[in-house]
Formats: sequence, structure tokens, C-alpha cells
Amino acid sequence: MSTDTGHAATHVGREIRHQPQAWATALSLLPDLTDLLPQPGERVAVIGCGTSWFMAAAYASRRELGGAGETDHFAASQFPAARRYDRVVAISRSGTTTEVVRAIEATGSPVVAITAVRDSPVEQVADHTIVLDFADELSVVQTVFATTVLMLLRGSLGESLEPVIAQASEVLASENPYPPELVHVDQITFLGQDWAFGVAQEAALKLREAAQGWTEAYPQMEYRHGPISVAQPGRAVWVFGRPVPGLASDIAATGAQLVDAELDPVADLVRAQLLAVSRAQAQRLHPDQPRNLTRSVVLAQDARPTP
Repeated sequence: MSTDTGHAATHVGREIRHQPQAWATALSLLPDLTDLLPQPGERVAVIGCGTSWFMAAAYASRRELGGAGETDHFAASQFPAARRYDRVVAISRSGTTTEVVRAIEATGSPVVAITAVRDSPVEQVADHTIVLDFADELSVVQTVFATTVLMLLRGSLGESLEPVIAQASEVLASENPYPPELVHVDQITFLGQDWAFGVAQEAALKLREAAQGWTEAYPQMEYRHGPISVAQPGRAVWVFGRPVPGLASDIAATGAQLVDAELDPVADLVRAQLLAVSRAQAQRLHPDQPRNLTRSVVLAQDARPTP
């Protein structure tokens, strides 16, 4: 099964394939962006909505695990604006997401926004803005912008990411980037430990958005605390990163298919993105036009939550 078949006819398919190039471009910009991004030891919050929230979660966990400083993450609508941070990182592909704009306006902490669109509402209210316009997208379903932001932020932590770019390129060149039977399983649970949990959440979201799939996402160690009850033959469990001890045998006992690979979680996410497009096309759905979704959520002026 070639990943080119049918994918090139969609915006999201082309954008998935653009990721390695976009990551390399973002990393080449790091020397000029270092002062705008969180510094070692700073207390940081990262906010976003939907996919951007999951990228915020992955980066926040990665930064803390690496000892770079206390890092919180929030859905923008849940951001505690009265809490003080040395820096807030706000992620919004379109720069128009209402909850992100409101969160920036409400905080007294300095804000750097990362977006794909110049002169957006987010740029107007942030203290500084990083525009990754080379990673902008036509599809409603986010792929390249989100992963490019995460790779940029990982690069700012000093990670060497050339191997991740190489892995993703190999995935995209593969005739069989994922087990073919995954196109037809009736349920997939995605698992990730520590920072990979944010990536697992994003993988689950991609299949829900593009293919209306029944997907769930959990930390690996939480899976046995209830979610494993839905595992059975004809369903799959996809693990980002190395499975924790005993997990593989527990999944095998259910009859569900275990999916894992010796890949960086972001490179492995590319496999899940490709699967989302294939499952959508197998169901005669248009992955660029997910049901009930738009490119950005812009709320009416009076659409504020009641305290």
C-alpha cells in the first residue's frame, strides 16, 4: 500500500508529507529566536486549543523532564490568568482562536505567540510573535503546523532532532508505514508515557477529526486502570515510545493488536496521520472537511463562560 495513493489529492496528505522539510526550516531559525523562547530556569505556561493544546502538553512535559524549569500547560479556556509566569507561550495556527486571544489579554505575564499567519489578532495582543508561515495549512485538520511548533520547541531545549527528521522521512517513503489491517479495526486506543502522552492525544484526535473514528488516549500506566476493558480482537492499542514493562503481554491477553515501533513519538505520529487519511478515504469521507469543524473557532463577543 503506497502512502502516495489518494493522499496527494488532499491538502492534508500533502501537508503531512511537507513535515520533514518544515521541521528543518524551523530548526534553522532557532539562532534568531532563542531570546523569544523560554530560557533555562524560567517558570513557563504553554497554552492552546485542540491540537495546539496537545502540543503544549508534550512540550511542557518534555521541558520539565529535561530540567529546564517548571512548565505548566493549559487549554486556553482554562488558563489561570491571575497566576504569574516568567513567560507564557501561546500556540494558535490561525492566530484567530478566541480563547487564546482572551487568555493573552487577561494575563499580566509576558507572552510569546507562535502562529502561522501574520497580522492576526493573536499577534496584536502578544508581546512577541513567531510566525511559521511556511508551515501554514489549507486543511482544517492540523498536521504540519502543530508538529513544526513542537519540533521548534524541542530544538530550543537543545535536542538533536536530525534523527527524528530522518525517521519521519523514512516513514513517508515506506510502502507500508503502518499495519494495513488498522484501516479497518473498529477502535484504536493510543498510549504515551510522560511527554508522549500529548502526542498520543493528538494521534487520537487526528483519527476522530479526519475519519470519525472511535479513539481514546491515555498515559501508558493508566491504561490498566479501566481503559483496557474495551480491548478485544478487532481493536488496536498503539503505544508511542517503548511499552512499559508488562504492558505488551497484558494487551496480548485481550486479543487486541499491539502497534509500536522504535521511533521517536513525533515521527510515529506521522504514521498515525497517514492512517487517519487512509481510514477517511476508505469510508468515503473527505479528510480536509471534517464534520462540524472549521479551521479556527472564533466565538461571538458575548460567548463567554458563566463563572
